[in-house]
Amino acid sequence: MIKLLVINHKFHYEMEKLVRIFMPDVKIQVVYEYCDDFHIFTSVTDEIKVTIKFDDFNKTLTGPLCDDNEMQMGRMVYSLMGEYTGFYPKWGVLTGVRPSKLLINTEKQMGREKTEEYFKNDLLVTDEKFRIAREVADWEEKIISTSKPESFSLYVSIPFCPSRCSYCSFVSHSVENDKAKNLLPQYVDLLSKELELTGEIAKNIGVSLESIYIGGGTPTTLSAEQLEIVINAIENNFDLRLCREFTVEAGRPDTITEDKLLALKNSPVDRISINPQTFNNSVLEAVGRRHTAEDTVRIFDHARKIGFDNINMDLIAGLPTDSVDGFKHSLDTAMGLDPENITVHTLAVKRASGIGQNSPKIAVQNAAKASEMLSYTYERLYEKYHPYYMYRQSKSAGSLENVGWAKDNTECIYNIFMMEECHTILSCGGGAVTKLKAPKGDEIERVLNFKYPFEYISGFDELMERKKRITEFYNTYK
Repeated sequence: MIKLLVINHKFHYEMEKLVRIFMPDVKIQVVYEYCDDFHIFTSVTDEIKVTIKFDDFNKTLTGPLCDDNEMQMGRMVYSLMGEYTGFYPKWGVLTGVRPSKLLINTEKQMGREKTEEYFKNDLLVTDEKFRIAREVADWEEKIISTSKPESFSLYVSIPFCPSRCSYCSFVSHSVENDKAKNLLPQYVDLLSKELELTGEIAKNIGVSLESIYIGGGTPTTLSAEQLEIVINAIENNFDLRLCREFTVEAGRPDTITEDKLLALKNSPVDRISINPQTFNNSVLEAVGRRHTAEDTVRIFDHARKIGFDNINMDLIAGLPTDSVDGFKHSLDTAMGLDPENITVHTLAVKRASGIGQNSPKIAVQNAAKASEMLSYTYERLYEKYHPYYMYRQSKSAGSLENVGWAKDNTECIYNIFMMEECHTILSCGGGAVTKLKAPKGDEIERVLNFKYPFEYISGFDELMERKKRITEFYNTYK
């Protein structure tokens, strides 16, 4: 545990987030009264003062008060933490989840040229990261402009997986557990009922469906027949005439079979994900994936033969036991398969996952390695893809980003609508979160489903009552 001493200022939250970039898995205690055993000292008096004190490292920076004392203090913490760890994160002092959204909003106030100066000089963002933020922002604005205010997207959650990957922190039950597996039939039945009610609500409030995303977990943990039941419930209860995209996250190759692919292909589904995460078998084994790189290639080829012409593949930079060369091999292999989308995530180690980082030193080493991996993605993916959406997660290695890359006209519009909060997302299933966006304003409200499948089933009647809030919201902000 480290102590962050905060004296006479209100920037404790941002300073804590900034320190966490360098030490993502270390507990930080914020202290507001002076003590001698601090590790990081921050104060605002007649000047701004920051001291970093770890082991033999003990250095102080001071600076004059200015128009933005928080930003000034952040740069000083960044400088000293960088000197102590030997690592300077490429996003500088920027800690937000959506850099592209910040860029868009800043450009509206400052203009394009001054925004670049602000990002690079004030936020200390590198040229590499600013370039990708700018390109993502341009693509997001282009796609968002095609959406109508009265539109919405539908998210359907299947919180089940064949087994739990060691890095996973999502709400998902492994069907290796018979108790969880036995929940599937009842879960699918109640999910169909929730879809029926949600479709009725969508009709009554007068919104039109633009995109559908079935995610998880791993949706293809369901049988072909169960997938058909869920998809039929969507078709029967929602007007799909204006729907521009229907994605199913097939995910793990060990859950994908010919009958499931045919069930998807013989439906309105027009985009799927087949996610290797890595094409290195030893890494797959280390993280608990129950398939091989060869399985991924075989399933991908089969999906192509069946006729899927919009396929996404996910990779993760920074997986345990992976190397920079190993990641390069994975990316090169994915590009050789030529999917329409490649999404590159940075490993984020959450408390709910099965892995962790043992020390700040290891965290910095992992961050540097992940940074080198991502730099290679830019070098290669720009050859035939463009970045179209991006977000950052807390505790990701080096506070690095997750980026979706696409060929022209294959962008996943749901990803943008969901990430940028530009229209309502009606969500169904365990762990799903409905995010309501006022059609003519910026008001946002969330309606939460129960997290776990057994809670979803036992509390289904209460959940249906919560759905009434959707209509109330639209009546308030229509």
